[in-house]
Amino acid sequence: MDYQKLGFKCGIEIHQQLEGKKLFCDCPTLNSSKEPDIKVVRRLRAVAGETGEVDIAAKHEMKKAKQFIYVSGSEDTCLVEYDDEPPHPINKKALDIALQVSLLLNAKIVDELQVMRKTVVDGSNTSGFQRTALVAVNGSIETSKGRVRITNICLEEEAAQKLKEDDNSVTYRLDRLGIPLIEIGTEADIKDAEHAKEAAAFLGMALRSTGGCKRGIGTIRQDVNVSIKGHPRVEIKGFQDIRSIVKTIDNEINRQLKEKEGKAHVRKANADFTTSFLRPMPGADRMYPETDVAPIKITKEILDKIMVPELISEKTERLAEKHEITHDLARELASEKKIEMFEIFVDKFKNVKPAFIASTLISTLREIKRKFSIDVDKLTDKELGEIFSYLNEGKISKDVVMDVIIDYSKGKFDIDKYAAASDSEIESEIKKIVAEKPGLNIGGYMGLIMAKFKGKVDGKKVMEILKEIVK
Repeated sequence: MDYQKLGFKCGIEIHQQLEGKKLFCDCPTLNSSKEPDIKVVRRLRAVAGETGEVDIAAKHEMKKAKQFIYVSGSEDTCLVEYDDEPPHPINKKALDIALQVSLLLNAKIVDELQVMRKTVVDGSNTSGFQRTALVAVNGSIETSKGRVRITNICLEEEAAQKLKEDDNSVTYRLDRLGIPLIEIGTEADIKDAEHAKEAAAFLGMALRSTGGCKRGIGTIRQDVNVSIKGHPRVEIKGFQDIRSIVKTIDNEINRQLKEKEGKAHVRKANADFTTSFLRPMPGADRMYPETDVAPIKITKEILDKIMVPELISEKTERLAEKHEITHDLARELASEKKIEMFEIFVDKFKNVKPAFIASTLISTLREIKRKFSIDVDKLTDKELGEIFSYLNEGKISKDVVMDVIIDYSKGKFDIDKYAAASDSEIESEIKKIVAEKPGLNIGGYMGLIMAKFKGKVDGKKVMEILKEIVK
């Protein structure tokens, strides 16, 4: 597509959940999947904002006159989620992460944080509004296609999760409601669909660099604002995978080209890269101050305590160069917050190559989890260190590390089961096999020897001894 000729304009919004406690209460951010043990039924109505008008999007939802059914687990919800208790003071740890992100993105932090109410009457918030606070403005990032300006960085509460809907009611699960959410919005500086994907990837990486973000499906979402010459802005909501951004934007452009007239509105990103109408575009009428949460002055003393983290991209370059590992492994170590453990193991176990330590901590653990459904996450740093110490001392071979990790995870490890054969044992067995089966090539002998020792030998060591005997 000739995006420039089309008059293409695009900006993106990133929404990232944070770990820890919820934004306005002390409930954990579990987002529990257990069977709910609480249920209430409500109806909501929209109220006028500061301008004295009711927001157009709120009116649209209220006309549906639906009943809202709320269910949740008592382990991660309280009266705050049900709007039966006023919000607690804002989560200071979540605010610190929002300030870190603001500094990373070169944004100007506000002098005073004022929590606002954003009218939402689709049932996704029990109160009929979402609490949000502007943290910073006028930031920027550098991309391959120029600077992308950051309009705003906000800290807000996550909405409830929709479970089902029919003509008369909508059922929501409240465990997700109130999880801290950082929202980043850009100016319409994005030049094409691939550029939107690049900018979204960079912002996601910057957020993860703080170490305070939740991971997994649904914990980060992207919204994309798109328009072409002669057409109003359309907001596409609900991207959970940035790989779908390019096709969806191009399909939306084609849809707008076929549309003779249109009004600004919100659309949903569908799994097949198309979009569908959600609601009219909300306006300024839906915002008004939150009177139950006191403003917070962002003082120099507060900002002086904020540590600006190293970007994952910078960590990746440093790790790859220092330890001679691939960029993919380095990026995974940085993203999975395993750098400290990796570097301790590299310094401690000099006989094990850094690349093997890295691939074990990332690829091997992931493969065990995927293939065997074994919870390797419960392995402690101490237990993983013991495994590498056996390898470092030659007590086990690299070929059995996966099996050893599995046994450790099951609490059934026995070193005698995996004790590595000595060089003299290997040499003796090779001579015996060569005498019994003369004339085989090295590959043939290698297979027989490895089968004989069943993982108790290192393949590289076997090859070295084999080449000395079979010439």
